[in-house]
Amino acid sequence: MSTDSTSTADATAAGDPSAGASVAGTSAASVVPGSAEETQGPGGLWTGDTGVLGERTRRVLLELLKGPYVSGAQSPQLWSALVADEDLVRSRLHELFLDLVIDKVDEFAFTRKVLTEEIEVPAAVRSERLTFIDTAMLLVLRQLLLAAPGEKRVIIDREEVFERLEIYRRGDESTFLRNLNAAWTRMSNKLRVLHKAGEGRYEISPMVRFLVDEDRVRELTEVYRRIAVGESGVGDHLGEDAVADSSDDTTDTDTVSAADAGEDAE
Repeated sequence: MSTDSTSTADATAAGDPSAGASVAGTSAASVVPGSAEETQGPGGLWTGDTGVLGERTRRVLLELLKGPYVSGAQSPQLWSALVADEDLVRSRLHELFLDLVIDKVDEFAFTRKVLTEEIEVPAAVRSERLTFIDTAMLLVLRQLLLAAPGEKRVIIDREEVFERLEIYRRGDESTFLRNLNAAWTRMSNKLRVLHKAGEGRYEISPMVRFLVDEDRVRELTEVYRRIAVGESGVGDHLGEDAVADSSDDTTDTDTVSAADAGEDAE
């Protein structure tokens, strides 16, 4: 054995720069300062990704922003990610002036604008206006849901809802039916408060409770009742065309928007 040679470790300890580079190995040498590898966050999913959230948590955050809500029944994996990282998701939403509303009993969650008087909060989500018939249908669905307390699922059919809305028909029947079908499609596809539950049957989402707050429900119910019995001049603030011809499906009413859904929810 040679006794006059210096070990690599001893050379490093003595400050030999060439030996130090050898000991550092490839990890220090392979990461170029300022490169994508250096800027990639601990939760990176691709080269250059600086994010720290896991993939499922990112997906649930995206779904919340897309709206109108995330459902545990419809998306169990996303729901699990939300529950696991609730505080983290809430923090990310706060950075966008949005709050997280979560119902762990019925398993759904949605976003709403932060409610505060401390600062002026900008609108962060695009609004979705509802027509006269949209709003009337939403109120009917809400009534049907609340009429079955304790029921885990409330199942209805289209005809039952359409019959309740018949009192608002003005003009010819075919136009009114076309507008009812359009409103039904919006309830299913945009607001997602209706889900297929078999042939011709649909389940009402518990989320429908939060689309209109209690005070607004009372106001709208009274206005719609008076419209139904034919009182003149009622509901002008809902839109003159909508009141004059409730079959006009192109008229926006000043009712509720998807962006403000649940603004008064607890």
